[in-house]
Amino acid sequence: MNIKEIHIRYSEYDSQEQLSPEDRELALAAIRAAGNAYTPYSHFNVGAAIRLSGGEIVTGANQENMAFPSGLCAERTAMFHAASHHPDKAMETLALAAIQDGKLCPVPATPCGACRQVMAEYQSRGGRPMEILMVGAEKIWKFSRVDDMLPLIFDSLKNK
Repeated sequence: MNIKEIHIRYSEYDSQEQLSPEDRELALAAIRAAGNAYTPYSHFNVGAAIRLSGGEIVTGANQENMAFPSGLCAERTAMFHAASHHPDKAMETLALAAIQDGKLCPVPATPCGACRQVMAEYQSRGGRPMEILMVGAEKIWKFSRVDDMLPLIFDSLKNK
C-alpha cells in the first residue's frame, strides 16, 4: 500500500481592488447576477458570470423550486446558457458570488460537486483550463483550473 497526497493551489485576495480589471469586471457581473436569483426557500442568492473566449460575459443565477431538488445552481444556469448560445466559444473564467440578507457573504461560496463536474466537462470541451473566481466580501479565491477544485475528475468515458 502507498499513501498519496493531493495538493491544490489557489490565490487569495483580500479585496476586489487587488484583482485584474478583467477579473473585477467578472466579479461585479456575478454579484449583479445574484440579484436575478429565485430563492424563496433558502434566501441564499448566488450569481455566476462567465467570460467566453470572445470576451462576452454570460451570467446565471440559482433558481429554486418547491419540489426540491428541481432547482438549479447559478453556475450551471450560466454554463448551460453559454454552451447553448455560444457553443463554439471556450469558457475562460467563471466567477461566483453569494448574497444573503442583502449582503455579499464574507467568505466565498464554493460550487457543489455537480457544478464542479459540469465545469470539468466544459473545461475539457473548451480544450483549455477554466479559471474559477469565488468572490466574498472579505476574501476572494482564484483557481487557475477546475482540476484544482475537483481532483480525480470523472473522465473515464474519454478513455474508451
